[in-house]
Amino acid sequence: MVTQITDGVKVSVQTLYHPEYSNAKQLHFAFTYKVRIENGSNHTIQLLTRHWIIYDSCGTVTEVKGEGVVGKQPILEPGDIYEYVSGCNLKSEIGKMRGSYTMQRQMDGKKLTVIIPEFKLVVPYRLN
Repeated sequence: MVTQITDGVKVSVQTLYHPEYSNAKQLHFAFTYKVRIENGSNHTIQLLTRHWIIYDSCGTVTEVKGEGVVGKQPILEPGDIYEYVSGCNLKSEIGKMRGSYTMQRQMDGKKLTVIIPEFKLVVPYRLN
């Protein structure tokens, strides 16, 4: 698990490879990642947008931008935790992702860029 804290907001990511949805012969490798967002700030915040940069070991770089996460734009009070699971398919056995969330403080509308730490996507047998 990797973790990053930005302006009191802690983002942790844990990954999992799914061989049952992967096919090495067709260069299809399926991963999920579980994200935990903890609001350690003194402000109520709302997650507005996400921005991902996805790399595979074939040299492909994909950029994804969009509203919210898994169809939601959660509001987190101080001390709240929000978790979600999403997925990524790669054309190689090794890759990585990094990104950011745009969040907005509810009291004054100030926007914050919260860093999502870089994490690896690796088929387990490549680690041996």
